[in-house]
Amino acid sequence: MSFSKFTILESKPVLMPAENIDTDQIIPARFLKTTTRKGFGENLFHDWMYSKNGEKNPEFILNKENGKGKILVAGRNFGCGSSREHAAWAIYDHGFRAVVSSFFADIFRNNALNNGLLPVQVSPEFLQKIFETGESSLVVNLPEKTIKISSTGDCEYFEINTYKQDCLINGYDDIDFLLSNKDAIEKFEQNR
Repeated sequence: MSFSKFTILESKPVLMPAENIDTDQIIPARFLKTTTRKGFGENLFHDWMYSKNGEKNPEFILNKENGKGKILVAGRNFGCGSSREHAAWAIYDHGFRAVVSSFFADIFRNNALNNGLLPVQVSPEFLQKIFETGESSLVVNLPEKTIKISSTGDCEYFEINTYKQDCLINGYDDIDFLLSNKDAIEKFEQNR
């Protein structure tokens, strides 16, 4: 499955300063009844999004006017808990293209990268600056591996595996990447 190409993304952030947001909070287990990637976005953070009687929680960030954007910013240890790939599917399907935190659970990070979602790990100090500047736009520059706060100009470098960086820039999953190298692979095989 191909994903949206990711080069430079500028967006107001959606701020969720809570720490230790786990995959069951991201997408509750009762919604994991399908194996396709579509439709999970409507249940993203479902138990925070809705009250027990099914009404939208007006206090939850995604239900507010400032809860719209393509960059989710969360507290430390985002994506901990079970290894469900559906968490990355739900975040991507909801419309986010990047998640910023000072630490990601390893399995979540890999699931995100494999599903077109960029996890941007920043220092705790830089994360605090983002929260302090509120709704100031962020600019995530994947080719340069930087994230910048528009209103202050503060910028930080982030790490990413170069293979996954290339895949995100081109909108490839692992199969797309192999197919993009089909001619080179065939030429290599002929010369062996």
